[in-house]
Amino acid sequence: MTSTPPNDLPNIDGERFRVPDAGSLSLPDSGEHAPRILLLYGSLRQRSFSRLVVVEAARLLRAMGAEPRIFDPRGLPLPDAEEATHPKVAELRELAEWAEGMVWCSPERHGAMTGIMKAQIDWIPLALGAVRPTQGKTLAVMQVCGGSQSFNTVNQLRVLGRWMRMVTIPNQSSVPSAFKEFDDNDRMKPSPFYDRIVDVMEELVKFTLLVRGRSEALTDRYSERKESAVELSARVNQRAI
Repeated sequence: MTSTPPNDLPNIDGERFRVPDAGSLSLPDSGEHAPRILLLYGSLRQRSFSRLVVVEAARLLRAMGAEPRIFDPRGLPLPDAEEATHPKVAELRELAEWAEGMVWCSPERHGAMTGIMKAQIDWIPLALGAVRPTQGKTLAVMQVCGGSQSFNTVNQLRVLGRWMRMVTIPNQSSVPSAFKEFDDNDRMKPSPFYDRIVDVMEELVKFTLLVRGRSEALTDRYSERKESAVELSARVNQRAI
């Protein structure tokens, strides 16, 4: 289905813009809520390009009918430095439970994701009681580079997504020399790198529509049906290690 994009997306070609919907995926239109997407970024710089990419992604998600929320990592303590009752930790965990899909975008630093990015993921537990807040949810991975294009960070994020039992979509984005891709108003310039982010967000919405409501069946496992909720909680609880 073609839809006219909002005025705040000047780089979009309206003739080719699509809003993913259940009908286009041959799914019954259940009238459910908009897909809920949590976006995380990995830098605290005043002009953080991973944050600017996430803000652009959120605009696109909103135009595609999703409900995006961006978590601000400022003030989040290092993992295990505070209790899980810390306000920023509680906020992050509530958003992780609320979300049906996620976007992770980190700068590449020393050939890897930043500690800020990893700390956010580390604060999202594999289980809360016997419930895994990320299992069966969709994930899109992106990175920004200070220089030439690299894929080290998105590859690492994919490993983490698998570990968190998420459905990581095939497409991804890596923006080289990110400081060149934004104008003085912190809006991303039209380019193939911008178009790739549009592709990634469109694919994420489609996969989220396909997976949500089915994740329990898709992730149901024989080995876990054999163990009780108490045993499962003890096995995946990091503090027990």
